[in-house]
Order: sequence, then C-alpha cells, then structure tokens
Amino acid sequence: MTITLDNLHLRVGDFELRADFQIEAGHKIALLGPSGGGKSTLLSALAGFTDPVGGRILHGDTDITNLPPAKRPVTLLFQDHNLFPHLTAEQNIGLGVKPNLKLSASQKQTVREALARVGLQGHGTKRPSELSGGQQQRVAIARALLRDKPVLLLDEPFAALGPALKHEMLDLVAEITAASNTTLLMVTHQPEDAHYLADQTVLIAEGVANAPVDTKTLFANPPAVLQRYLGS
Repeated sequence: MTITLDNLHLRVGDFELRADFQIEAGHKIALLGPSGGGKSTLLSALAGFTDPVGGRILHGDTDITNLPPAKRPVTLLFQDHNLFPHLTAEQNIGLGVKPNLKLSASQKQTVREALARVGLQGHGTKRPSELSGGQQQRVAIARALLRDKPVLLLDEPFAALGPALKHEMLDLVAEITAASNTTLLMVTHQPEDAHYLADQTVLIAEGVANAPVDTKTLFANPPAVLQRYLGS
C-alpha cells in the first residue's frame, strides 16, 4: 500500500521538518542529507515514536497518525540492534513472533528457518555477547522480518560494519524485501549506499523532506543542497 505524508509537520525542540509526498509500495528508498537534517526524526514519526504537530500519515486509505507503534504496519531497526543480552539468538528472534516468547512448535520452527535465512544456523543458543557485530545485526534483521510488516525502516543499521559485511547485509535486506514486496526506507550518510540499494532517494535538508526521486537521476543532476552535502 502507498504511504502518504499529508502536509506532515514535525517539531522536536527548535527543529522543524515538513514532508508532503507519497511512497509507492515495494520501493527501496534512501533517506539522505546532512547530519541533524531530520532523517531519523522522519523514521521515528513513521514508526509512531514522534507525534506530528500537523498533517497526517496514511497507509493506503488508513490514517495511522495516532496509532501506537505496536499497531502500525511498520518495523523500525536501529543501529544498535536492541537485542536483549540475557536472551539467546533464537529467543531474541522469537520476540518478533510473540513478545511473551510462548511459541508453538511451528513458530519455533519458523524462528529456526529465519536463523538459517540470515546464515546463522547453529548459533541459535548463543547470547549476543557470544556473537560478532555482524551476527548480532543478522539476528536483529531476522527478528524484524518475522514481524511480517509491510514497511521496514532502517536507521543506519550497518554504519558500524566494514564495507564487505555492509554490502552483504544490504544484499540480504534487498533480497528479502523484494521477495515480500516490503517497502524499505533506509537512513544513510553514504551516497554509495543509496546507489547500491535504493531505487529512489528522499533528500532531507533545510527543514524539508523532499519527494522521492529516482536515485540515478538525482545524482546525475544534484540540486545545490545535495552538491553542498557531497562537497562538489
């Protein structure tokens, strides 16, 4: 379903951000712009953690502006994974199925399949402290995907990873979101990440989140604010 930001107006302290555009289902969209420009704020509003001071957020024809985070068709994955250190990898993933972890046999099998899908067979009984940073990120991705929401929001989740592992994670996200026609919005400070993954890019700067533009087209003819950001 289409995501509509209808004259959305966000305010956090003295900072304000406005957005008025639509996102068609199934696109992979990079949110790009200067630090402090509002990229994470926009994701937070979509996920229900920042309340707008004006405008609406629609998913299809449904107004989700005032829905609590748990009832939104959205999964938000942070940079720090948000894994529980006292739980195993399987248990952390199982939270995406049932928060109380009272899983049926078939649900436990689904968790094991999710582990395999992200390349962590045999690691289900390990706790986060026993996993590498990349493995922890895979656990977080598996949990996010098991929530089975049509919109996936990534807030720089791979910023701390090396180039090879980051590309591996981006490939995994691209593969899984394409298979499920999930709409993806990813905050990044790296233009190469936008080129690598996103078919469209939302430029966020000077208090405005601009409408999505074809990524290649945007970088082929960047507006002045993007040129300044890129240092060109």
